[in-house]
Amino acid sequence: MLIEQLIKAKIAEAVLQLYGQEFDPKNVQVNNTRKDVDGDLTVVVFPFLRISKKSPEITATDLGQFLLNQVAEVASFDVVKGFLNITIATSYWINQLAEAFNDDDFGFTKPGPDSPLVMVEYSSPNTNKPLHLGHIRNNLLGFSLGELLKANGKQVVKTNIVNDRGIHICKSMYAWQKWGEGKTPENTGIKGDHLVGDFYVLFDKHYKQEIEELVAKGVSKDEAEQQAPSIIAARELLLKWEAKDPETIALWSMMNQWVYAGFDVTYQELGVDFDKIYYESDTYLVGKDEVLRGLKEGVFEQKEDNSVWADLTEDGLDRKILLRSDGTSVYMTQDIGTAKLRFDDYTIDKMVYVVGNEQNYHFQVLSILLDKLGYSWGKDLHHFSYGMVELPHGKMKSREGTVVDADDLMAEMIEVARKTSEELGKLEGYTEEEALETYKTIALGALKYFMLKVDPKKNMLFNPEESIDFNGNTGPFIQYTYARIRSVLRKAEDKGIVPSVDFGSTLQISEKETELIKTISLYPSAIKEAAEAYSPAVIANYVYNLVKEYNQFYHDHSILNETDENVRVFRLVLSANVAKIIKSGMSLMGIRVPERM
Repeated sequence: MLIEQLIKAKIAEAVLQLYGQEFDPKNVQVNNTRKDVDGDLTVVVFPFLRISKKSPEITATDLGQFLLNQVAEVASFDVVKGFLNITIATSYWINQLAEAFNDDDFGFTKPGPDSPLVMVEYSSPNTNKPLHLGHIRNNLLGFSLGELLKANGKQVVKTNIVNDRGIHICKSMYAWQKWGEGKTPENTGIKGDHLVGDFYVLFDKHYKQEIEELVAKGVSKDEAEQQAPSIIAARELLLKWEAKDPETIALWSMMNQWVYAGFDVTYQELGVDFDKIYYESDTYLVGKDEVLRGLKEGVFEQKEDNSVWADLTEDGLDRKILLRSDGTSVYMTQDIGTAKLRFDDYTIDKMVYVVGNEQNYHFQVLSILLDKLGYSWGKDLHHFSYGMVELPHGKMKSREGTVVDADDLMAEMIEVARKTSEELGKLEGYTEEEALETYKTIALGALKYFMLKVDPKKNMLFNPEESIDFNGNTGPFIQYTYARIRSVLRKAEDKGIVPSVDFGSTLQISEKETELIKTISLYPSAIKEAAEAYSPAVIANYVYNLVKEYNQFYHDHSILNETDENVRVFRLVLSANVAKIIKSGMSLMGIRVPERM
């Protein structure tokens, strides 16, 4: 039992014994004591005054004395303005440290066969272009959320829905047919997703030229957008695809395979993965069948032009189209089909969609529609909504002038890490191969940490240079602290000093050391809070606070040169625990830590 829970239980017991009235331990308020007063934990006594019928000071003294007599972990207490400040015995903190040291999975709850299954959807790319800056935040949030849920004892299935059909890919297909000259990733050396993206940009360029030419001939802009030869050709390709024309399907399949191969490289570089990938081309017909079933059962309605709609006005929303008049589906229809397939494939207890906040309304509607179709899990879907990410203006050139490419950003980050490391002399004595691997570790650690330390709900500005600073609330600062601790532990090993939890019974520890153990002991609750709040930022900021505490301790205390053997071993155990939690906490964000830097 954590000390806070023990104190709450004993305070409730004290209220019953001293004042004859029951009090729910959950309602006992216990906080960390303020830095400017003595003590570790503070009990707020004001809620007990109506029971005790005494002043705050006397009530606090009564309760403090009870704790001192009944709880071995309480060393002393102090009453300040009606607040009960409790000092916890040194032996308790030393035991906490020993427990953390002996537990390889400290802070983690392992999932079992009967643990709830959570499916987390993230990434959801289109196959007409490479992944971009927005996808990076999405992928990092989704991956980290999956890791946090696993650490909280949930079974997790990480999934991706690839938007591999529709007019967007047909635009790239037409451009390749018309102007491609047989180009492939193999004969050009261009990454597949970039090559297909280049054809999408090329289509757009010609399409805009055609619109301008038509407008110059007196056609209205709206009509020109519909009559331009390129868009007519792309629509014809889409109709051929839906009619399963073999030649069109072969072209579609070939270009999509190029894109998937490119995506795989980006995902691997970013360090994210999936347990199951769904494709829109497999799910949209399932969604269409579900909508037609809903129409037959009177859940949806059909208009004179044959389009199918859902009337959600009774739910406080508006009317939503589900099938167009020509029978083609919309995004909502596809999401219905994908959801059904997933719940057919897995016994899902919770479905989480990691999608930007511009889709809040979409998921409100999806939840209600699934419920109306009779799926009990419909109303329990969770939309993990997050804010947009931008770069400082002019910091990076982008392929299309507006969107920052994910591969380019990662390459830029590795270059910034190289320059920064060389300027600071961080990697002297490394082989070229070791240095490159470390640059990658620093670069991606910087990128991921900077993205994840921000509350997911907030919009954010990502600054590559700022993220690679070796000081402050950054990934490299945390990585450098880890490498520093590992260096100390290696030196101890070379001297034959082995960290163990046998510190002797007379060990006295400083206030700074106590604070550090307190922070270590908060790791399990930080993991729990991060998962419950769907916020990797909770873990990011916990790890940063731990590292700050450790660096203050490291500055003020000698470790290997300490003359008292028990104190030296204790400080090594303290350091080893901090390193273990840094590595573990960073792994929950998909971040690696270098053994030396």
